[in-house]
Amino acid sequence: MDAAGGLNILVLCTGNSARSILGEALMARKGADRIRAFSAGSQPKGAPHPGALRLLAREGYDTGAFRSKSWDEFAAPGAPRIDIAITVCGNAAGEACPLFTDAPVRAHWGLADPADAVGAVAEDAAFAETYRLLELRVDAMLALPLEGMAPAERRAALDAIGRMEGAA
Repeated sequence: MDAAGGLNILVLCTGNSARSILGEALMARKGADRIRAFSAGSQPKGAPHPGALRLLAREGYDTGAFRSKSWDEFAAPGAPRIDIAITVCGNAAGEACPLFTDAPVRAHWGLADPADAVGAVAEDAAFAETYRLLELRVDAMLALPLEGMAPAERRAALDAIGRMEGAA
């Protein structure tokens, strides 16, 4: 754990515009007393997806704090130490998921990309479903005694969470 007393979790996806942004938001809100959440991507889109920002605004988040960024920021000097890296790319779609090799614990929570939805109604529904599935996973993760678990135990538990409903 870091000096702030919590674990640092990095949520990764290729573009860092949709799933990883939603994961960061949920983890930051629900785990504020235990974890610090971040998100990044190997090929960031440059801005969060408008569908993600609309959903987060409806859920009461300050959307101004979210930005699409490279995982290189977390490898730079002075970057927060990453304790857990979770990829959220949908492997069934053949996406290239980034790996963050410096984290002692890596897990995969593959979900379909809501940005693939076509049309405003379908897009909003896809983002709402992705948010719901991520919320189930974040709640399950926060029910774990993460702070007292050995890295191998964390990895196994987080990978099991990744196989929950809606896994891609």
